Amino acid sequence: MSDASILIGARDIVAGILLGLGLLLTLIGALGVIRLPDFYTRLHAAGVTDTGGALLILFGLAVLSGWSFASLKLLLIAVFLLLTTPVITHLLAQSAHAGGREPLLGGARGKANSISDDAKGGGA
Repeated sequence: MSDASILIGARDIVAGILLGLGLLLTLIGALGVIRLPDFYTRLHAAGVTDTGGALLILFGLAVLSGWSFASLKLLLIAVFLLLTTPVITHLLAQSAHAGGREPLLGGARGKANSISDDAKGGGA
């Protein structure tokens, strides 16, 4: 077995691990969007896992393509996503808050609004 084939095999393994982790993180984010109770927690789950999952997938594809112009394009897309996705998530949350959407405080287990009642002086 030559050194080149060992390096190609190692590159494929690293790329597969990165792609698998990106897929797993994206699926966890999709489950979070389905399962979480309100807009803000869903937005947080989608924003964080979408950015991380997409970056891992893009890095996996860049490793798989080797040192080429395609890998440079993939890395530029990753930088673009890294810079824009958190800003868009913040703007969505800010516009929802400005539009009057209230967060669900205290969770969905019967403690809703207990924090806001205490802050208003309505607590014991």
